[in-house]
Amino acid sequence: MKILIIQQKMIGDVLTTSILFEALKAEHPDAELHYVINSHTYPVVENNPFIDKFLFVTKEIEENKSDFLKFLKSIKREKYDTVIDVYSKFSSNLMTKFSGAKIKISKKKWYTSHYYTHTFKEAKTPNTNAGLAVENRLQLLQPLCNHIPNALKPKVYLTPKEIEDSKQFLIKANIDLSQPLFMISVLGSGDNKTYPLPHMADIIDTIVEETNGQILFNYIPKQAHEAKTVYNFCKAETKKHIYFDVFGKSLREFLAITHHSTALIGNEGGAVNMAKALDKPTFTIFSPWILKEAWNMFDNDTTNVSIHLKDVKPELYEGKSLKEMKGEVFSLYESFPPKLIFPKLKTYLKQF
Repeated sequence: MKILIIQQKMIGDVLTTSILFEALKAEHPDAELHYVINSHTYPVVENNPFIDKFLFVTKEIEENKSDFLKFLKSIKREKYDTVIDVYSKFSSNLMTKFSGAKIKISKKKWYTSHYYTHTFKEAKTPNTNAGLAVENRLQLLQPLCNHIPNALKPKVYLTPKEIEDSKQFLIKANIDLSQPLFMISVLGSGDNKTYPLPHMADIIDTIVEETNGQILFNYIPKQAHEAKTVYNFCKAETKKHIYFDVFGKSLREFLAITHHSTALIGNEGGAVNMAKALDKPTFTIFSPWILKEAWNMFDNDTTNVSIHLKDVKPELYEGKSLKEMKGEVFSLYESFPPKLIFPKLKTYLKQF
């Protein structure tokens, strides 16, 4: 059996969808499993032992029709038996069609019946603490697996060398690995998923006041200005605990550094998902327009905790859809000041 799974775009999505490979290999150990992903997301699934081959969607393939057609023809040559299209957008619809697979699986949308042999309606309420992002993906395995686990946790596979190199990197930066070390997700994937920078500085001040911990910022060089703005908003005493220039210059370096962290705290997004995949504790601040039930994976009120504006001000959501809330996100963030987060955050920090 030869199976293709398609999950383009975001890092968190690519990492979460990787659970399907582990489940498939458990029931079909001889199956050949391929994964279509955007090339920039590869680091989060690198070394995954359940994936046999990657097919990379590059920027050129996305922007050039001729290159995209060549990519589609390469999929056709693979002669897949089954395609699981988790992405379910126009580009992946075409990949599915070109595959020629007899079994074609995706989520239920108004147009998917034209392309797929099996479609599944996404649940709106989770049954486990794995969350909807995990549960809705696992249901796509129903046509292929007699036994589908209730929950599988995404995993990141670091090499011993990566772990040791990052350890030495931190030690050389004068970080004491015997003391609490907090990775801060200071920025979201966009402005509408980023907790206001002065508010984030208040959160970091509180982390230092409560734990006397060491602080690292998760950012890439092109985000240095925004990250520095958060740093500048922090109290003078807090700044002494921040190692601003110590950060991963690649995604794999970030993962290896996070492996040595005590916990990751900050904006919901790929960084949180990666930390959980490394079995690191997390405290997540959700954007007001993101569905918490989908992405609060494996929350347990102890090591993995999250907070959403809807948790503290549910009246703001009465009669409104998340799509409507997206248009009001910046005013909603102002209705979500740090003082509403502090009680839950301080309780969380006591374990460290």
